[in-house]
Amino acid sequence: MIREVKREEMPDCVSLIKKAFLTVADEFGFTEENAPRFTAFATNEERLLWQMDGEHRLMYVYEDAGVLYGYYSLLIQDNKECELNNLAVLPEYRHKGIGKQLLEHAYSTARENGCKLMNIGIVEENVKLKKWYEDNGAVHVGTHKFDFFPFTCGYMKKEL
Repeated sequence: MIREVKREEMPDCVSLIKKAFLTVADEFGFTEENAPRFTAFATNEERLLWQMDGEHRLMYVYEDAGVLYGYYSLLIQDNKECELNNLAVLPEYRHKGIGKQLLEHAYSTARENGCKLMNIGIVEENVKLKKWYEDNGAVHVGTHKFDFFPFTCGYMKKEL
């Protein structure tokens, strides 16, 4: 079941996000030293609470029998666009359709909030993830290399 995050679940959400993104860090050789701003290392409770209270992001979890398996947040922007952030599924629960359910929920939630376009950022070198988003309707629109990341940021969009 997908539902809104409860404030008291922030520590569980931080743990889920870090565990999920750590598999990407491990696969591509990101460390806290060479990529301190990467999600696996930069996510903490204070940051998520700021996203909830300061940015008013919509935050959702995939829960089953009281256990959180997946997470995502949406930042609604002024220009009828939104940004998908931290779509994550615990590694041991991947390849069961949870990510697809979360993504479809995000598309639907964005539409309900007046968004016409969803922006998605990825690690460009993660070819499997890029293909997954493309298979689920997103279009690759460009890349940017930041000095503070040992990878290239890829940008995708989904018309809603």
